[in-house]
Amino acid sequence: MGTAMNSMRHKTGAAALPDAATPALHNQGALRGAIGLAIVTLAGFGFLYSMAGVGVGQAVAPTGANGSLIERNGQIVGSTLVAQPFVGDGYFQPRPSAASYNLMALSGSNQARTNPEMRQRIEAARAAVAQREGVAREAVPGDLVTQSGGGIDPHISPEAAAIQVARVARVRGLSPDAVRQLVARHTEGKQFGVLGAPRVNVLELNLALDAAQPG
Repeated sequence: MGTAMNSMRHKTGAAALPDAATPALHNQGALRGAIGLAIVTLAGFGFLYSMAGVGVGQAVAPTGANGSLIERNGQIVGSTLVAQPFVGDGYFQPRPSAASYNLMALSGSNQARTNPEMRQRIEAARAAVAQREGVAREAVPGDLVTQSGGGIDPHISPEAAAIQVARVARVRGLSPDAVRQLVARHTEGKQFGVLGAPRVNVLELNLALDAAQPG
């Protein structure tokens, strides 16, 4: 009987050895899997995928991939995607910016239509634009007094450009018709003919003005 019990104990101890080693083996397998996943994620998605995206962008649309920058005389003067302020009455003015045209602080005003401060700001801007352009307050388009969601919308409506023609033409000594032709030339249609609305890129228009008559 004792011999049988000892034999069972030996058998039980021998059988327990693999069970005791199993957690260590599982831990090693899990560690190898985690390291492998980290390498694949970092190398594949963090590096190779990003490089592939950059390569495709440079091959298909290099101008847009590089920020749609505009260069004049070897210097970058702006981007067609970003609004910027212009000093002087000889330039078309963009729509207001809640971020002060700062690329590091893109934002809208986040004020509701019912906010009294927003109404006061819009009315003050409407009065200022009307005085600057010599038009009635009711004639001022909404995009010259409201701020875009991103704060750097580079476009204005053809109507917003039209009320600025007289001022720009007078300051630059150009005929209003010549300035209107430039506006028409730089008016973009709807996206794919159906999306959005006609718009004018302020930077491109002002650069065309400088080319026609230095301000």
